Amino acid sequence: MDVAVTAKEIKRDDLLQMYHYLRLTRALEDRITALYRQGRIVGGVYTSHGMEAIAVGYASALERDDIIAPYHRDMGAFLIRGFTPGEVLAQYLGKRAGPSKGKDGNVHMGDLRRGVFGFVSHLADNLPVAAGAALAFKIRGEFRVVFTGTGDGGTSRGDFHEAMNLAAVRKLPVVFYCNNNQYAYSTPIRLQMAVPNVVDRAKAYGMPGEIVDGNDVAAVYLAAKHAIARARAGEGPTFLEFKTMRMHGHSEHDPAKYVPPELLEEWKKEDPILKAEQLLKQLSYGDDSYFQEVVERVKKEVEAGVEFAEQAPLPEGPEVLEGVFADKADSY
Repeated sequence: MDVAVTAKEIKRDDLLQMYHYLRLTRALEDRITALYRQGRIVGGVYTSHGMEAIAVGYASALERDDIIAPYHRDMGAFLIRGFTPGEVLAQYLGKRAGPSKGKDGNVHMGDLRRGVFGFVSHLADNLPVAAGAALAFKIRGEFRVVFTGTGDGGTSRGDFHEAMNLAAVRKLPVVFYCNNNQYAYSTPIRLQMAVPNVVDRAKAYGMPGEIVDGNDVAAVYLAAKHAIARARAGEGPTFLEFKTMRMHGHSEHDPAKYVPPELLEEWKKEDPILKAEQLLKQLSYGDDSYFQEVVERVKKEVEAGVEFAEQAPLPEGPEVLEGVFADKADSY
């Protein structure tokens, strides 16, 4: 990333805010992992450790009325969209105060009022939904954009290709991304596809694509900003491949022994928080004292969230029937 270009195109306050969310995402997911290992969370825990720059970068580039159809490693996007650490922790603990009101766990959550489609386990299922929303925006003449993505493994599913084709043919205002973290659960990228880069798949649909350093929050932000502007101008979809590395297992119960240790050691040097700190120092926007201040601030925010979630009540039986079907208030 050219520091001069970054300084020119991204406001100082925006970069500092993105750094805050990188730190908040890391601190929150580390706390969730600790609760899981203590046996206080039932079900899976899927984190974005080492990949936080992707969700933080793209979510920061969107406008308020835009929509996201997220992926299970997009915690930063949920936070930027207004989900609090307390709400997220309540979700993991199955409490009424969680976005699903105790009906589901982990990141199976969403809120149309905050422009977030609910996430489900089947990866790439959210892409056709995103394309449908983008089609609705186009028909209505609304200048709104949908941002959606999946992992490298998800790009081999049929619904990924169906959504890409529809969006390209109809020039829909949607941006697709791939979180290429090198492994689809335990399958390395070289055993998933014959093309050298996931972005090569965009060519089949006449769609522009771009490879982006997924560990550089400024690079993600700029690539997303340009793709969003293109979509909003009626020029159709873009496919962004964010190259990164999954630093933990597929989920926290997976020790990931299939990943060569030396590969993880190499990627540790590319940690998105370290890269963001290096950039902020180069721009004279922050120093070690400021970074420590942010660390302490987000730690307090997360601990307040834990207290909130632990004190929140569990749902009552009849509540299982509430919010299951759409009503007039559920619109986007």
